Amino acid sequence: MRPTNLDLDALRSFAVGFETGSFARAAERLGRSTSAVSAQLKKLEEQAGVTLLRKSGRGLRLTDAGETLLSYAQRLLDLNDEALGAVGGANLEGWIRLGLQEDFGETILPGVLGQFARAHPKVRIEGRIARNGELVDKIASRQLDIALAWDGGERPARVERIASVPLCWLAAANDAWRNDRGEPLPLALLETPCLLRDIACEQLDRQGTAWRVAFVSPSLAGLWAATAAGLGLALRTPIGHPKSVRMLDPAEYGLPTLPSIDLVLHRVDGVSNVATDHLVGILKQALRQALPGDWYATPPQH
Repeated sequence: MRPTNLDLDALRSFAVGFETGSFARAAERLGRSTSAVSAQLKKLEEQAGVTLLRKSGRGLRLTDAGETLLSYAQRLLDLNDEALGAVGGANLEGWIRLGLQEDFGETILPGVLGQFARAHPKVRIEGRIARNGELVDKIASRQLDIALAWDGGERPARVERIASVPLCWLAAANDAWRNDRGEPLPLALLETPCLLRDIACEQLDRQGTAWRVAFVSPSLAGLWAATAAGLGLALRTPIGHPKSVRMLDPAEYGLPTLPSIDLVLHRVDGVSNVATDHLVGILKQALRQALPGDWYATPPQH
């Protein structure tokens, strides 16, 4: 039997619809009409032989088969774009400035820079690991072209929501931070301004739990060292924490249940070319491989 080939244009409309949260917005981004995108989705369902979308209220949501295909679609498109970049990007020249939040410095940055450098050896890329506020400020002043950061509500440039990441309480593995004398809860914090520091204090105040600053660090490495030593609790995400600390169950320790925080990609307006688009694609691919699938944005609605 002749194998069926999935249409890459239809897969791109499918993936962009999920990424933007709306197939109407996907049509706008791709320069197509909404009816053309709808026709592509129907064609994709025919090729796959399954229903990919189902009605949910006034919109559409992915079926189980749709969620499965989405993961493959993103990988196929990444490979397609990487192949085109590899064969056509060797002679590209330029300069791209990329900023990443500290949590991703060791886990994401080396692979992203290496893959990009192999595809575009003549493009100069400048990577920066920094605190969240610094990244947003440098995007606003156009000292960075692209930045991956936690969403604090700032909109200095075009912003794309990548994932919703759960926050958690972290402490030393041996419970050295605990005391039975009724003293305020000790906290290990980063220097202000710090988005996650503010969330920790606000959540404890809302619950009525007394707390004190036990340790302050200018860097994430210092925060992890203090937390592992049992000087206090830290509030972070599960990303990149060392084995010397562990996540706590809020109910077991009487701590407030925490919300999630959005991971967003800032991109300066007017900075768009083959090289920057390829770098963004590599970065998203690395994140998809590193983060659990259920952290990603909700499926698109019409």
